This record gives sequence, structure tokens and C-alpha cells, in this order.
Amino acid sequence: MAENNDLELEEIESEAANGSPAPDLAEAVPDDMQVVTDLEAVYDIPVQVSAVLGKSSMQVSQLLRLGRGAVVELDRKVGEAIDIYVNNRLVARGEVVVVEDRLGVTMTEIIKTERF
Repeated sequence: MAENNDLELEEIESEAANGSPAPDLAEAVPDDMQVVTDLEAVYDIPVQVSAVLGKSSMQVSQLLRLGRGAVVELDRKVGEAIDIYVNNRLVARGEVVVVEDRLGVTMTEIIKTERF
């Protein structure tokens, strides 16, 4: 595979030396090696990030009876991974961490999904 890339580079250099028009660099560089600057267009797009510790179901009457200090049992155990959503799509799992006096999340697993 490296030999194939070397040949492409040699061909590009040869064509440039002969005065041939320069090839489109996007075609010469494999997709997985595209320049990071291609992503600059999306850097300023806001996204909603949610870290879900767990879920619980209850009737409205039970919810209305909850008061300050009430404990709601979640469907997760202590130390179990939490779900991390971006724009309501599960993208990772992680752990809760304390950063100075705030809670944070560290990602431990990236969830790969099929595009549709």
C-alpha cells in the first residue's frame, strides 16, 4: 500500500516538473488523511451534550409527592458506565469524575453507529 502512495507522489512530481496542470490535492490524499482544516466549517456549530446517569419511571402522582431530599432510584448501579448523548444520539459511555468543585464526565468508550 505504501508503494502505491509512493507511485502517486512520483507521478504528481513528474507531471509538475513537465508543466502539466497540478492535480487536485484532495484526490491525491487518501480520505483518512484529509487535512484537519476541512473540519473548520463545523467548529462553531452548537451541539447539546447530555450525560445520563440513569433512568426511572413513575406515575405523575408519585412525582408530585416527591419533596426536597427525596431519593429517586435509577436503573443503574454505582460505578456503572453512564451514557453520553450528543443531540439526542448516543455517542459514548463514560464515568463521572470530580474536577475541582464540579462534576465532569470522562469518556471510556466511543459508540460507533451505522449512518443511514
